[in-house]
This record gives sequence, C-alpha cells and structure tokens, in this order.
Amino acid sequence: MTIGVDGNEANVEKPVGVSVYTLEMLSYFARHSCEKIRFVVYLRAKPLPHMPLESEYFKYAYVPGKAFWRDIFFPMYLFLHRDINVLFSPAHYTPRFCPVPTVVTIHDLGYVFYPQDFLKKDLYKLEMWTKHAVSHSKKIIAVSQHTKNDIHKHYNIPLSTIECIYNGYTKPKNTLSHASLQKYGVEDKKYFLYASTLQPRKNVTSLIDAFAQFSQNATVYKLILVGKKGWMYHEMIQRVQDLNLKHSITFTGYIPDADLSLLYKHATAYVFPALYEGFGMTILEAMHHHCPVIASSSGALPEIAGEACLYFEPHDTIKLQKSMTRLAQSDVLRKELIAKGLKQVQKFSWDKSASKTLRVLQESAQI
Repeated sequence: MTIGVDGNEANVEKPVGVSVYTLEMLSYFARHSCEKIRFVVYLRAKPLPHMPLESEYFKYAYVPGKAFWRDIFFPMYLFLHRDINVLFSPAHYTPRFCPVPTVVTIHDLGYVFYPQDFLKKDLYKLEMWTKHAVSHSKKIIAVSQHTKNDIHKHYNIPLSTIECIYNGYTKPKNTLSHASLQKYGVEDKKYFLYASTLQPRKNVTSLIDAFAQFSQNATVYKLILVGKKGWMYHEMIQRVQDLNLKHSITFTGYIPDADLSLLYKHATAYVFPALYEGFGMTILEAMHHHCPVIASSSGALPEIAGEACLYFEPHDTIKLQKSMTRLAQSDVLRKELIAKGLKQVQKFSWDKSASKTLRVLQESAQI
C-alpha cells in the first residue's frame, strides 16, 4: 500500500498550528514506513531541513506550480502517475480531482462562525475548499468532538463519515532561556499570561476588561499578552490605552519558545478567553509547564482541558475577574489545578494521534 500526503503545510520556515500537526504526522509516517506501508509526500517546493529525511519507503515528490496548484497541477500529477492508494490532506484542502479516495483533517470551522476575523480572499478559499473536501472525502478527521459535531451540522455530513482524533502535544525541547522575568517587567507569580494570535475571535478585549477590574485591588499584578498581531489587533491596544493600563499590560509580539516556557512556569495563571476554538493547544502547553489555567467554556476547550481548569462564559468578565482573584489568593487552588493539569496533558500524544490517523488511511485505501 502507498499513501500519498499533501505535505505543504509542514514545509514552512516556522511551523505553528496546522503546520505542526502536519509535521508531526509526517514524522510518524517516516518512522513507521516499511515495505507494506509506503509514503509519497507531495510538495510545491523542495523540502526544508526540518522535514523528515527520505528513506526507501518514505519519498518526496516535487510537483511544480504556484497558482491553481490544487486545481490543476496537483490533480494532473496524480492522474498521470496513479501510484498511490489513498491521499491524505492534513488541512482542509483536497485537490479538485483525485483518482483515489481522499481523507481530510478539519481543524475547526472558525470561518463559519466568525467570518469577520478572516480576509475576504482567505474566507472564500476556506469556504470553497472545505465544502469540496468534506463533500468528496471518504473519511473526515476532526481534531475534537466539538469540531466533529460542527462539521456534521453545518455540512450535513453523516457522523459515521467523521472520525474524532485528538491532536497530540509536543513537549518543548529542553532549551534554557537566557531571558529573565525582568526582561518582560514582571515578578514571579505576579502576572497573568495569554499566548495566541491577537484577533477578535480570541476575545482578548474581555481579558483586558477583566484584568482592569482585577487590578483595582491588586496593583502589583501585570498581564502579559504574547502573540503576533492578527486581524483588528489595534482595537485591543486602544482598549488598553482607554483603560489607562499601558503600564500594567504588555504586548510582547512573537517571542522564542524558551522565553514562553519561562513565562508559563512563573505565571499566576494562563488565561485563554477564546470565543471559539477547535482544539486549544496552548492550554496543554500551560499545563505541561505547571501553570494553572482559566479558560472560556466555548468551543472544544472544556473537552480538552477537562476538570483541570476554571471556566467562565466568554463575555462574563466578572466571573473571569473572580477566577483571577481566586488564583492570586489561593496557593492551594493553584497546586490543585497544576496537579490536575499534569494528569490531563498525559492524555494527548502525537504518536497516538498519528497511529489512529494511519489506521483511518489504511481503511480508506483503494486496493
């Protein structure tokens, strides 16, 4: 059996999100390739150094073409070669035409519920390609039960066609940070942390408002917002200025993983107020680093965090402020959540995720 994989999402300079997912799948496939299970990974560009090495049973196929790659060049290549039994697309998109069964992974339907967070051209692509992918794939992989239900309801896809396979969790490399907390202007256990893209769907303004209430009686605390500037980020910066909190709230932008690990380890808590999330990887990152978690009760977050978290309705800033106060005042509660978090994070493994994905691919193959 030969399994084809669209590996383009992994072949980027700095893999994050879906790119990490794709890279983890490829790494597992490379390790488990053999005479009975071969892999061909299709790329638009030559593989970057971080990509898995080729072997006798794990090969790269360079398919040139930029515009209309999935419409024309990739389907044409597949029809001309016809050397695979199933095609796996790790990120929403499948080729317009394909001579073998396809399996696609859908990570969330954020573009359906929060279209205002996407550029028009990106929104059009997601709507068009995802609809095509779920309608024509033999099997669909959803990264959470919540996403599975969303796909079923929005696209009217039978639940039997959708397989829920959780993402894994990548333990950070043992890289020591040369930074200190002073670099970010904070003290040990005297700050709350957020780490994700700054965009409306992440609901950062509610966190800012809750922190404003919290800091009235806890002036020594700060809020550190880590992440790249996304769609409409300027509204969050304006909110901080309007509340006169520019000395208490720091926007760091992108920071090295080692620095982020340091901030997780010393935070009072990690707060993730997202309005919608298909999985919630940063919650697991915080738990791994012995950091208590406060998260919204929306999307897949309760499914991923389980009982190792304090929850609040996304726009209930009073409940969020009270949760922040509880963790700032109770070391017992912090230790309880840390212990639960360390247990919760053990449930997620990339090997387990990739193994289940491989099983779905084998079952879907055209032999």
